[in-house]
Amino acid sequence: MIKTPYLLFLGDAPDQLAAKVAQGVKDWRPNICLGQLKLPGCKADLNLKNYTLKEAKKEGAKTLVIGVANRGGKFSDSWKETLCNAIELDFDIASGLHNLLTEDKDLVNLSKLNNSDLIDVRKPKDDFPIGNGKKRTGKRCLTIGTDCSVGKMYSSLAIEKEMRSRGMKVSFRATGQTGILISGKGIPLDAIVADFMAGAVEILSPDNEEDHWDIIEGQGSLFHVSYSGVTMALIHGGQPDHIILCHEPTRTHMRGLPDFKLPTLEDLYEMVLPIAKISNPNCQISGICINTKNMEHYSREKLKIEIEETFRLPTVDPFIDGTKKIVDRLIQ
Repeated sequence: MIKTPYLLFLGDAPDQLAAKVAQGVKDWRPNICLGQLKLPGCKADLNLKNYTLKEAKKEGAKTLVIGVANRGGKFSDSWKETLCNAIELDFDIASGLHNLLTEDKDLVNLSKLNNSDLIDVRKPKDDFPIGNGKKRTGKRCLTIGTDCSVGKMYSSLAIEKEMRSRGMKVSFRATGQTGILISGKGIPLDAIVADFMAGAVEILSPDNEEDHWDIIEGQGSLFHVSYSGVTMALIHGGQPDHIILCHEPTRTHMRGLPDFKLPTLEDLYEMVLPIAKISNPNCQISGICINTKNMEHYSREKLKIEIEETFRLPTVDPFIDGTKKIVDRLIQ
């Protein structure tokens, strides 16, 4: 479990998009975000209080979270001094970047001299078993997308938030680096050896009370030739009782694959349910989340009506509409 509260490190981010990890943590877990730390030239801002390391430490911050994705997913040389100073002040440091804190000799040596943990959320911390497909108690809901980066994490968190507001027993089960930083725990599914991915998801979502919900964060897409493996592991290891389809309707091709056309919601509906019923014969599709950030109001509302009429399922943009209609369907 990553210690809180966080000080979100924005480094020298060239724009707001570069700080998307920190933005996600701030949006979904504002209560654990003490403030932000920016270096000269930083163009991103989370509208949080600016702190120095010493000021944040005095106010109780426990972990410096690297919330900016640098070019190539690597540490910038301009960050090194700040990271070293943080360790000397006994901060833990958490990062979801591709190159690891624990492979930087300077940071490792300093952490050994101080009361500081280096937390690479993309590095699995446990040995996982091979999946066994045994039925587990509790309820599970998995978000599945037509493509990568269509809003599966956002939809999962929005469902968790709605359930929590109703006093329901619910856990968000993170499977990617941003989700782990938001929740403080989870598994970096894309960093786990393929044979053990389904088993890792089984461990992530264990037996629970019958009225407890696990909302499992989706990854990849069954239609994405680069990342379909993680999606399949989530379906079989997650054994979802309910699946929520996620879609970004304005795309013309798969993310990063211009020669592959984006599948339709109908394509996904027809493909995912037979696969899901292998591990849970009672699985059903119970809602649709669409990401309409690139659509105008009239087109967005028209599309939601069309989708609901076609599938007879509650359809929302979780950012605009929330997920009340979907949770109503899940608990009926």
